[in-house]
Amino acid sequence: MTPREAIEAMLAVIDAEMPYAAAALGGRGLSARVREAIRATPRHAFIPGFELAVAYGNYPLPIGFGATISQPFIVALMTELLALEPHHRVLEVGTGSGWQAAVLAQLASQVCTVEIVPELAAQARTRLRAWPNVEVRLGDGREGWPERAPFDGILVAAATPAVPPALLEQLAPGGRLVLPLGRAHAHQELVLVQRDAAGELRITPVLAVAFVPLTGG
Repeated sequence: MTPREAIEAMLAVIDAEMPYAAAALGGRGLSARVREAIRATPRHAFIPGFELAVAYGNYPLPIGFGATISQPFIVALMTELLALEPHHRVLEVGTGSGWQAAVLAQLASQVCTVEIVPELAAQARTRLRAWPNVEVRLGDGREGWPERAPFDGILVAAATPAVPPALLEQLAPGGRLVLPLGRAHAHQELVLVQRDAAGELRITPVLAVAFVPLTGG
């Protein structure tokens, strides 16, 4: 299997899974922009040591330090829910391997990503050099990145019982925040938080998920 074949097989699986979130997506599947961003971002380059068939499997994989690289379907879904435009600025909480940030970098003008584990932050910073519109910060993602706020999109790649207040403060009017709500080893729900032009928030449940817990705070 070649990397191209592995990527296409992964995309086919993602397409098969997208109907599970059809209600939150307005009945549509994976958009062409998100599809191309995923296709252009080789997952195996962000998780060295795994065979291609494993690297592109539709499941999370360990990346060390108690962290994982998210399931491809979940990465695609969370990216799709952000509904990014080329001029948007995005905050990612939980850089991990850097794969999600690289996907976002092809859809938005700027990606600010925060990682609390020094080793993971350093590794991701090296991998993401090919995407100059990505900035990696070592820190507590619950605090967001006030100096770069507001953000049109915020993606949180770890579960938390409640939305961190700082992230809500940094979400721009018209912005979207996607995160898993819940505790470790308990029920978790992926939700979409939308802020309208008047500043009012609307929360839409998407589907049940299982993420590692958000640390810090």
